[in-house]
Amino acid sequence: MANILGIDVGGTGIKAALVDTEAGTLVSDRHRSNTPDSSTPENIAATVKQLVAEFDYSGTVGCCFPAVVIDGKAKTAGNLDAAWRDTQIDAEFSHATGLPFVVLNDADAAGIAEMRLGAGFGLRGMVIMITIGTGLGSGVFYNGELIPNIELGRMPGKDGEPIEFYAGNRARKTNNLSWDEWGPRFNYFLERVARVFSPDHFILGGGVSKEFRKYEAAIKVPTAIHVAKFRNNAGIIGAAVAADQRD
Repeated sequence: MANILGIDVGGTGIKAALVDTEAGTLVSDRHRSNTPDSSTPENIAATVKQLVAEFDYSGTVGCCFPAVVIDGKAKTAGNLDAAWRDTQIDAEFSHATGLPFVVLNDADAAGIAEMRLGAGFGLRGMVIMITIGTGLGSGVFYNGELIPNIELGRMPGKDGEPIEFYAGNRARKTNNLSWDEWGPRFNYFLERVARVFSPDHFILGGGVSKEFRKYEAAIKVPTAIHVAKFRNNAGIIGAAVAADQRD
């Protein structure tokens, strides 16, 4: 059994826990800190350092991050400070903590957790994991194999802005939308994705997935819908699994 520290960096919060990577369970309390208002590399690295110090841990850390991540480097900034673009995330966090880091896209990590150990286990064909958080993340799998860094939330929406600005959870909160009002927006996003990818399955994760019953009636897309087993812990678990595999 391998217990790996997993960290999920998000637009509003940064979460960490020790994970049993064979069972896909948290073996510690989940610790959380708010994402700094000024979400620069220096500020987020300092927050990650504080979180890591709360655990008696000395191994490789798995970390998922809300951006396109290639070889540990952020190629986009997502919903964080623009200074993250082209920053070597793993080196930044390793320098702050003294520990080695394995870093990958947040929705890809959540998808790994669900495909290996959760709602996606055994699903074949095209499976798309959608994480509904500050924005909309996506992890795309074909016959169980990850196709990394596909950012479906960045597709242009009705006004030309990224569609996550219209259909993500920040948009719901900012516009004070009820679930009945927000649900059709999210369905519009799923319909756009289904038209392009023709997926066999959607898996819905992120913090808003636990509220699925409140907007389920608005979801008209014909694709099979599954609610993520690990809900808001999927990123932590998937990041830990990825670190365990690469360690």
